[in-house]
Amino acid sequence: MVGVLEGVRVLDLGRYIAGPLCGAMLGDLGAEVIRIERVGGGEDRAQYPLGGEADAGAAFLAFNRNKKSLTLDPGSPKGREVMKRLVATADIVLVNMPLPAITRIGLDYDSLKAIKGDIILLHTSAFGNDGPYAERVGFDGIGQVMSGTVALSGDPGHPMKSVVCWVDVSTAMFNAYGALAALMHRRATGQGQKVETNLLRSALNLSNVQVVEQAVIDRDRQPTGNRMQAGGPGDLHQTQDGWVMIQVAGDGLFRRWAKLMGEEGLWTSDPRFASEMLRGDNNAILSERTSAFTKNLTTEEALAAFAAAKVPAGPLLNPQQVLDDPHVQAVGMYRQVDYPGLPRPAPLVEPGARFSGFDLARMRPPTSGEHTDEILGGLGYTRGEIDTLRSEGVI
Repeated sequence: MVGVLEGVRVLDLGRYIAGPLCGAMLGDLGAEVIRIERVGGGEDRAQYPLGGEADAGAAFLAFNRNKKSLTLDPGSPKGREVMKRLVATADIVLVNMPLPAITRIGLDYDSLKAIKGDIILLHTSAFGNDGPYAERVGFDGIGQVMSGTVALSGDPGHPMKSVVCWVDVSTAMFNAYGALAALMHRRATGQGQKVETNLLRSALNLSNVQVVEQAVIDRDRQPTGNRMQAGGPGDLHQTQDGWVMIQVAGDGLFRRWAKLMGEEGLWTSDPRFASEMLRGDNNAILSERTSAFTKNLTTEEALAAFAAAKVPAGPLLNPQQVLDDPHVQAVGMYRQVDYPGLPRPAPLVEPGARFSGFDLARMRPPTSGEHTDEILGGLGYTRGEIDTLRSEGVI
């Protein structure tokens, strides 16, 4: 069976992660996704350069699978005409830039709707289109530090944001969720709509547990490094040749951990560890005991012991160790993708969901402008008109 979005055309004017990853996810499901980027290549192509002759870095490759590339200056008069023709053929327009910017080039919802009445606009911004921060710009790290989570990460006096852009990635997922819901709504009603997401809203969605706790009981938590704050033990522990992470949640797992330590009665009868909240509050003690257990074992021995006790545990892996991990290799977590100009294939991770009823798309990320002539030809432009647009710098 073909992908569930076969026949859906998406115009992807996204940049960096929050927009592009959404486009890639819709492409996974069979949509035709056209990445529209500036002439010469978008500014997000160069992030994490990989050497060789490739026109794309690691970040671009990771977030732009299953797309065609059209280079275009949408702000020029002739570029606007190209955009109008494209919009007339599209189902979804995806943009992540401030509202004044998309209004200036005619990509706001009212302008798009005037071209195609049932169009769906996915619009991502840093803070949304209303409120005192509406006109501010921002990136993932801004959302992280404003979510409340960075204040609780790291060690006291040393807040630590994540190297992984989880705000951007979650926004991309909310975008895809919004796109699918809007398509279902259009199928039922015939109506398009505007779907808005923003980085701060995504960050607050993911940090809601901590905010609820603060609002209801004034908990005023402080950072605890790698230790769990609710439940325990849960921490990163050193072994003879590496590190392992364990996470214990609930009374049953706590009893298993205590039995593995050989001191079940000692820990389960101690009032300091009688509940999840208390174990979180006293997790430093539990971590100290676990570290005493792991320090005399190799990582392999520690993982085997936790696995036998059915206590969740995993090794600390660097990126090379991720690639070499036997489970990752056995289940095919990565697909080796050849990209023009790369010195070797790029391991692109498989999408997060697997489906038994249909296959996912498998197009490599596009080179800059790779499909420009094909797309414009499909819009009715002649060879001579395409050559003129290129000579004038429109494409």
